[in-house]
Amino acid sequence: MLTTQPLSPIERIDADHRRVPVELGPRSYAVDIGAGIRRTLPDVVARVGARRAVIVSARPLDAVPDPGVPALRLPARDGEANKTLANVEALCSRFADFGLTRSDVVISCGGGTTTDVVGLAAALYHRGVAVIHLPTSLLAQVDASVGGKTAVNLPAGKNLVGAYWQPSAVLCDTDYLATLPRREWVNGYGEIARAHFIGAPGLLGRPVAEQIAASVALKAGVVARDERDSHLRHILNYGHTLGHALERTTDYALRHGEGVAVGTVFAGRLAGALGRIGPERVREHLDVVQGYGLPSALPVRVKPAELIAVMRLDKKSTNTGLAFVLDGPAGPELVPDVDEDLVLATLAAMPRGDAA
Repeated sequence: MLTTQPLSPIERIDADHRRVPVELGPRSYAVDIGAGIRRTLPDVVARVGARRAVIVSARPLDAVPDPGVPALRLPARDGEANKTLANVEALCSRFADFGLTRSDVVISCGGGTTTDVVGLAAALYHRGVAVIHLPTSLLAQVDASVGGKTAVNLPAGKNLVGAYWQPSAVLCDTDYLATLPRREWVNGYGEIARAHFIGAPGLLGRPVAEQIAASVALKAGVVARDERDSHLRHILNYGHTLGHALERTTDYALRHGEGVAVGTVFAGRLAGALGRIGPERVREHLDVVQGYGLPSALPVRVKPAELIAVMRLDKKSTNTGLAFVLDGPAGPELVPDVDEDLVLATLAAMPRGDAA
């Protein structure tokens, strides 16, 4: 069983801070991790060479340091309800009113929604302006802020409109996490738990900065080899096909990390049903997810047929059937054209409960 994927190195900046490079040639950048790392923002802005900045923040004004250049500060709101094209358009209008140019920079500060919305606005405005992310949730630090995927939702499904736009830098300040409510920790740990099966095992119980750095190193290594999701990068969607469907069918009452956690358990069961892995590895999926205190059961009111309908809209699906990233003898890989009846049977056999 393949248990490793290409990892980017975790470099030591000093005793308290780590750096993970995302190697993409001229689009390369660093993800800096540690307490207080946001205080380096003026140096990062100077390195980008920006004359002015627009700061879009879902956190209090003092959450973002003075960037060292004239700046317009705009409020934002996290939460899936705000992950819309309307908010992207509104931001771009404010950029234009401010006179933002391609010589300037946009700075995001917030959770995954803010990171996605601001990232997409930066990708579209003037066909691309530099963006720096200051992710403030565990989910955003281990996933949304890294890798250049930006997207918003449509009524038909999650992340259906987006673009690839790599940031110029990411500053993962662990001080931001001090006030996170428990459910936000759960939301982030859903992504860390699924990393166990795609190349970053054994993170349970390690200090959070180490968990973040290891998760980012895994994602950075994959993105460096497959920036635009043509092959290897599919593995980062482990547990996400069902996870996204669960978010959509619960009208986002189920959070992203919670959906991914349930989706990870399902991925183990489906791989077992296909004969790709044995019972012990199937059980390991449940053990890892429950070890992080994550939900592992389908919500009581969600119907398998509804989930199937939403999963058909998944970007990995083909004209001939459903597709899932599944564990197997050679490690995780995209498995196309999975029999719908088998998917329905596997969903029906899942435990039911209050997943949230």
